[in-house]
Amino acid sequence: MTNVMEFVSRGVFGIASVVLMLIALALSFYSASQIVAALASPWSDAGPALLGAIGYVVIAMAVFDVAKYFVEEEVIRGREMRLASEARRSLTKFMSTIVIAVFIEALVMVFREGSQDIAMVLYPAAILFMGILTILGLGVYQRLSADVESQVDEKDKVHERAAPKSKN
Repeated sequence: MTNVMEFVSRGVFGIASVVLMLIALALSFYSASQIVAALASPWSDAGPALLGAIGYVVIAMAVFDVAKYFVEEEVIRGREMRLASEARRSLTKFMSTIVIAVFIEALVMVFREGSQDIAMVLYPAAILFMGILTILGLGVYQRLSADVESQVDEKDKVHERAAPKSKN
């Protein structure tokens, strides 16, 4: 029964990953069409369209990376990480991609909103602040999990030394 559930789970993650990758591809094509339209229009109108295109490309990259993460971690490898360090690296890579996307999108919003109404810059600034808090939280997680890893590794070494060696 567990093998069937694992197979179904991997299949669902695989299908969801393909759908996310197709959405990312569609966003990329849409962004490319915005760039072409912006370059064909007067330069005074091109700025906002190009900033919008940047936003779509960043979102597409983040969506694609989430899909890639699902494929690597849930479809190919399964649910269980072999080591705590693998889980930490995987989560760090995933969160780093999301935070980079948040920062780029917030910067695009700062430029877009700042050129129209300076009071509206508070919203992108709040997004930047949340990105900074996420980075700080990730740093705390890295530090705490690295400490735990070293303690677990040390206990494992002590157990290995204490265990009787088998003769081959």
